[in-house]
Amino acid sequence: MSEVQKPVYGGQAVVEGVMFGGKHHTVTAVRRKDSTIVYYHLPRESKPVVNRLKKIPFLRGIVSLIQSSATGSKHLNFSTEQYEEEDDGEKQVETKKETKDPSKLSLWLGVAVIGVISFLFGKLLFTLIPVFLAKLTEPIFSGHTAQVLVESLFKLILLLVYIYVVSLTPLIKRVFQYHGAEHKVINCFESGKELSVANVQASSRLHYRCGSSFILFTVIVGMFVYLLVPIDPLWVRVVNRILLIPVVLGIAFEVLQLTNKVRDTPILRYLGYPGLWLQLLTTKAPTDDQVEVALASFQELLRMEKETEKKGLESDVIV
Repeated sequence: MSEVQKPVYGGQAVVEGVMFGGKHHTVTAVRRKDSTIVYYHLPRESKPVVNRLKKIPFLRGIVSLIQSSATGSKHLNFSTEQYEEEDDGEKQVETKKETKDPSKLSLWLGVAVIGVISFLFGKLLFTLIPVFLAKLTEPIFSGHTAQVLVESLFKLILLLVYIYVVSLTPLIKRVFQYHGAEHKVINCFESGKELSVANVQASSRLHYRCGSSFILFTVIVGMFVYLLVPIDPLWVRVVNRILLIPVVLGIAFEVLQLTNKVRDTPILRYLGYPGLWLQLLTTKAPTDDQVEVALASFQELLRMEKETEKKGLESDVIV
C-alpha cells in the first residue's frame, strides 16, 4: 500500500497512555500501576450535518477542534481514572458497574463539554493577555503595525513560557513522552515499516499534523489577520480579537493541512518547520515501555477499523 493510499490516523497523549483515532473508532491504551494495559473505546458517530460541515474549508477546522476536544476529554478522563485507581479487584468491579450507570455517562458528557469550554477559555486568555501587555508598551511602540507585532511577540513568549513551565512537572513530562511515542508510531506506520518497538523508537518524534504546530500557527496567522483590523480604541481591539478567534482558528487549520501536504516538497517543506521546532518542547523521547503502550493502542485501533470495514463490505454485498 502506498503512502497516499494509507488511511490517516490521529492521536493524543493521555495520562500514562495514548489515544489513537481512525475513521470509525477512537481507542486509548493506558498502563495501570500494576503494569497491565487497559483499553477504552469510543465509536465515531456519523452525523450527516457535521460531515458536510467538515468538507467546507475554514469552517471544517472549527468543527474538527470541537469534536477532538470533546472526544479527547472523555479519553483523558478515562486515563486519569485508571491511573488513580488502586490495584484492588473490588474497586475494578465497582468501576465497571459504574461505567454502565446513566449518571456516569452523564458525567462523561459533562467532561466533554468542560473540555470544549476549557479550550475556548484558554484560547481567550492567550488572545487577550497579550493585547493588554502590548497596550502598556504603546508609548514606546506606537502605531498599528508595531502594536500588532509586539502583541504577537508577547503571545509567542507567553506560549513558550507556559509550555516550558508545565513541562517541568513530572506528570506533564511523562505525558509529553507519550506524545513523542504517539508521533513515533504514526511516523513508523506512514513510512511503511513494521510496527515494532525498535522501528518506532528509530522514527521521529515530530510530525507535521501535530496540534502543537496548529497552536503556533494561530499565533502567526493571528498576526497577519490583526494587521487588517483596527486596534484603537482598546475596547475595539478587545472585541475584534474575540470575534476573530474562529477566523484565526479556521485559517490556522488550513495552514496546518497545507504544510502536511507539502512536507515532502523541497523548499515548501520548510513552511512547517516552526511547528516542528515547537514540538521539541511538547514532545519528549519515550521509553520502550511507553512505546509499547502506544503500539498496543494503535494496533487495537487497526484491528477494530479492519473489522468495521469488513462488516461494511459484507453489508454492501448483502444489500
